[in-house]
Order: sequence, then C-alpha cells, then structure tokens
Amino acid sequence: MDLEHEITRLKKDLNAVILAHYYQESEIQDVADFVGDSLALAQQAEKTTADVIVFCGVHFMAETAKILNPNKLVLLPDLDAGCSLSDRCPPGPFKAFKDKHPDHFVVTYVNSSAAVKALSDVIVTSSNAVKIVSKIDKDKKILFAPDQHLGRYVMKQTGRDMVLWPGACMVHEIFSEKLLVQLKVHHPEAEIIAHPECEAPVLAHADYIGSTKQLLEYTQSSPKQSFIVVTEAGIIHQMQLKSPGKTFIPAPPDNGCACNECPHMRLNTLEKLYRCMKDKTPKLDLPPPLREAAYAPLKRMLEWS
Repeated sequence: MDLEHEITRLKKDLNAVILAHYYQESEIQDVADFVGDSLALAQQAEKTTADVIVFCGVHFMAETAKILNPNKLVLLPDLDAGCSLSDRCPPGPFKAFKDKHPDHFVVTYVNSSAAVKALSDVIVTSSNAVKIVSKIDKDKKILFAPDQHLGRYVMKQTGRDMVLWPGACMVHEIFSEKLLVQLKVHHPEAEIIAHPECEAPVLAHADYIGSTKQLLEYTQSSPKQSFIVVTEAGIIHQMQLKSPGKTFIPAPPDNGCACNECPHMRLNTLEKLYRCMKDKTPKLDLPPPLREAAYAPLKRMLEWS
C-alpha cells in the first residue's frame, strides 16, 4: 500500500488537516499540511476551517487543538504519545504547589496537561515566554511551571524573579556539556545553537538560544555553514530542507543511546497516521468544564502573542 497516497485521499475525504511538530519522523513531516513548533501549531489549530484535525505530535498538543476546537474531531495517531515534562507535573501536586503561593500569577509552559493549564493564568511556549512574562505587571509575583530550565532562562532574559516548579524535559536535560565541548573541538567552525529547555551549563556554550522555530530560522539567516544542534534531532530534517548546502550535527547525550530523540514523539508512525484517519480513532475528547477552564489562559497566550 502506498501510505502517502492513501493519507492524501483520506485527508480529502475527511476534509482534514494534518498538523505535525518539528520533532516528528521525517516521513510524517513530509505528508503534513503544516509543520511547526507548539505556538505555530496552536495558531494553525485556532484558525483551521477543516472538519478534522489530525495532530502528529504528543498528547498535550492534541489537547490544545481540542481546547481551541471543541466541535471538531481531533485525532492523534497514538494516544500513548505523552510528554516527560507534562508527566512530571501532575495536576494534583501542582494545585498543592500553587496553593502554597496564592498571590502568584501562574505562567504555565504549553508542555502541560489540560488539567494543569486549567489551573493557570496564562500559557507560554518557548517562542513567546520571554515576551509574555515581560507583559505581566511588575508588582505581580510569578509562579512558572513546569520546566525549571526554561524558567531560569526567562528569569535571566526578563529580570523577573519567579517561583519555579522543578520539572524538566528528558531529552533536553540529558545533553552532555563535556561531550558538547569535545564535539566543538572537532568542529571549531560550527555554531552551537540550543533550546532554552537545556540546562544552564549547556546553554553557556551556545552561540544562539531559541525555540525550535527560532533555531530553524537562525540556521537559514546565519552566514555560518555548520551547526551543532542542541535540541531534539527531528528538527534537523527541516533544517536540511531549508538549507541543503549546510551541515547540521546533532548534539550528544550523556550516554550512547539515541536520547536526543523523543521516544514519545517517535510513537507516531506513517502507518498509525493512516490507520487513525481510516478508522477515525483514537480521538481526543475533553469534558466541557475542563476545556473551558483551560481555554481562558490559552486564549490569553494567543492574544498576547
């Protein structure tokens, strides 16, 4: 079976749009209608006129699409495609943490469950976190969750003091500073570009720090011809497509595994994408009260962006 042909046919039959994150397998990125980071995908989900949204990403991303489109069918190729960062911030403990800081404005990274979003005042992505935190009144105390490394980066960029939930992404936390320095020695001409979810010692070596989309755009505009990429390796496919003459080197994790690839993102495959469209399942549903509570801070993010 020609899966790409069948997916194209089903997309037309269903009046569906396929949204894919940069960290998906290259085959999925190539059949998607739109490939982007969390902010861009949320913006696309908000304005789509399709009847069906097929979200090739992880669970919280499909939840975001459903929050913004309660009357549309939202499909996810694999419901088990979770997120280590979201999993490390369960709604119960987070509520208890929030209750200890009752006078704080709650800023929550989009890599979180709908239940945690519902407990928040505004949602951010790595693309807009600095911009949005800068908009918050100076007299307000801030609680930032769930990524502590992104939180510290935002604090440094904005000068705002924030209470941080102690979470982290399993992929971005595992990059090795020692191996990164060794790699730079072997490629002295290469620029180091890094995602702000990385730990501070790794970020200290970066020539440029930015969200996934910002890293992609930087490699297109930079006169440099070689880059060491310190984020999930899936983005390299788009970098190669946009700048075919340049060299992209994935940063090494602190062991010999393929830990610079998100195992949750890799649960989605082209075959699962085809089957979910063919069977119209698994689908993403949210109880209306939860959806409505999570909608307010998400809508604020889109307005402030």
